[in-house]
Amino acid sequence: MNKEKHTASFLKSVTLNSRAWSIWWNLCPGLFLSSLLHSASAALSLYTAVWLSARMITELAGSPSPSGIIGLALAQVLSAASFSLLNAVLERFKTFYSDSASCLYHRIYMDKLFSMDFALLDSQDTYSLYSQIIQNDTWSSLGIHETVSLFESFTAACARILGGIILTAPLFISPVPPGSGNLSLLNHPLCACFLIGLMLLIALFSSFCADKSQGYWIRYASKTRFGNRMADFYISAAKDRKRALDMRIYNQSEAITKLYMEGNTPFGPSSEIARCAKGPMGIWAALSQSVSVVLTVIVYLFVCLKAWAGAFGLGSTVLYTAAIANLFLGISQLSGALGRMAANGRFLEMAFGFLDIPNIMYQGTLTTEKRSDGQYEIEFRNVSFCYPGTQDYALRHINMKFPIGSRLAIVGANGSGKTTFIKLLCRLYDPTEGEILLNGIDIRKYRYSDYIGLFSVVFQDFRLFSLPLGENIAGSCLFDSFKASSCLEKAGFSRQKALFPHGLSAFLYRDLDGCGAELSLGEAQKTAIARALYKDAPFMILDEPTAALDPISEAEIYEKFGTITRGKTAVCISHRLSSCIFCDEVAVFDKGNLVQQGSHEQLLKSPQGKYYELWHAQAQYYYPENA
Repeated sequence: MNKEKHTASFLKSVTLNSRAWSIWWNLCPGLFLSSLLHSASAALSLYTAVWLSARMITELAGSPSPSGIIGLALAQVLSAASFSLLNAVLERFKTFYSDSASCLYHRIYMDKLFSMDFALLDSQDTYSLYSQIIQNDTWSSLGIHETVSLFESFTAACARILGGIILTAPLFISPVPPGSGNLSLLNHPLCACFLIGLMLLIALFSSFCADKSQGYWIRYASKTRFGNRMADFYISAAKDRKRALDMRIYNQSEAITKLYMEGNTPFGPSSEIARCAKGPMGIWAALSQSVSVVLTVIVYLFVCLKAWAGAFGLGSTVLYTAAIANLFLGISQLSGALGRMAANGRFLEMAFGFLDIPNIMYQGTLTTEKRSDGQYEIEFRNVSFCYPGTQDYALRHINMKFPIGSRLAIVGANGSGKTTFIKLLCRLYDPTEGEILLNGIDIRKYRYSDYIGLFSVVFQDFRLFSLPLGENIAGSCLFDSFKASSCLEKAGFSRQKALFPHGLSAFLYRDLDGCGAELSLGEAQKTAIARALYKDAPFMILDEPTAALDPISEAEIYEKFGTITRGKTAVCISHRLSSCIFCDEVAVFDKGNLVQQGSHEQLLKSPQGKYYELWHAQAQYYYPENA
């Protein structure tokens, strides 16, 4: 068995849960009020019904009068009806806020992800930690989500305990009449203390057994996370339309089903978890239930002995029996909640470990100069970079100035450092060595939000969202319709009316709208270019801007390249070296080094250069006679 540390210290657990509750209070304060009111009403309705039943039995066992019986019966009916109505309303009230909390739960992590430095977000460690948190929540709601249920358990237990104490207090102070023989010992204070202590001990031991059973389940957290990953992979493989063609052509369904079914799921009847459930996990759970039965027997025995000795009548016997049983059920519930809180501690540590990851990128204070002429000059000065957690440099000693208003092509083989160069330019990462200057000032000194506002980028792996077309282009709920349509036309999107009968309000894709437009890769790429145009930033960066376009559309984009980038400094990364003809200058990267820089014509005059090699490697397939 994978034995993980599955509890935190009690004091630390209290601190962690208190912090989680403060988060919930800020997000959804109604959650706490609704839970308190519902628990109080449920306990009050329970004990009111018990008290009225006891009064009815007392009335019937004595000298019953019709008016008294009718009055008690009416009180019973009216209280039952009133509490049923009140509990139903409060249950809906509590359910509403519980469901609201479930919706708001993901916002806790989304706010962190949106505000996190990209370098941290891009880290495998951050991704792994976040994945574990979500997987823990998926299989058992452990972590911050669990604290909602814990608060509900605490309030319900405390309300039950408080009501039980009020109703059972007379049980221990009602004396057995003189002449009751050995039963007179029940009047001794030590007897009551012994009984209370014994019942507390049994209630706590019952909770201890339940916690031991639950502890086995929690120890299998890593196995269940793996099981959920396997299940998600198995289900997603079956329903993913993009995989459907490969699944059928290569009969991958058989391999995936075999991988999932043959011992890789921890939830099967022969799994280690199943064997544990039949063994120690089940034994501890059964022991917990058995101990609870012992507690019930002791309660009944004590109450019945005092009633037999004449300390109180039949009605009080019913009242005390029900009240004290519920009192110790409340104690058991409270003890169980405390055990769950301790068990949840290590999962809260994981959650807060993620939420407390500090941003390390200096945000800067200088504002970028607002220039209508776009006269921004960028300089890389001896810049080197290696990704966190690696020793290998992705870029080494890059020195380059961006000619203002020019079009720069960046070329090179895969892994040569082109995309890394763009990430540094956009300050998604900071250089490991050297500095990048904007108009002679280190870009780290500029306010981060101002600096990234200078760039419009179409990344190679860009994403569009299942939102209306206009919102996709503008990146905002509010947008200029004329400007958005104009940007689509500039990007060469010629099928607007056919694809979007509802215009810019038409949804993309069908995740949120069953009538959403399904875009081809080429159409999506043109939409992404339109989005970059709409931002209208001084720098436009296109990473493989025509990779998904057909030859005619590609030619159309390059023909319009000057119009698209007019008045801007443009950077174009492409494996298709024909795009370099439309650029003023070409920068050639190889194994993280800037090995050549110059115009297309200049670079072709160097037969020993890398650019010459790359150009002719492609040209030989188009012009074999020149190879």
